[in-house]
Amino acid sequence: MDHLLDLAATTSQSKPRFTSLRRLIRGFTDSLERARTRRLLAQLDGRQLSDLGISQSDRVRELDKPFWR
Repeated sequence: MDHLLDLAATTSQSKPRFTSLRRLIRGFTDSLERARTRRLLAQLDGRQLSDLGISQSDRVRELDKPFWR
């Protein structure tokens, strides 16, 4: 019966590692997605920005942000 308790303790100790790894991977993929959408935003012309309701100053402000924000 003691070996079952040890197994449970091992499982609970490994969870924080996987949670941290998942959080790191999620942050990385979110950063890539922000970079991709900002590249697309940079390619839009004035008419397309107007159709989306985005001003030129909003566009510049978004493009000036670092990839992690």
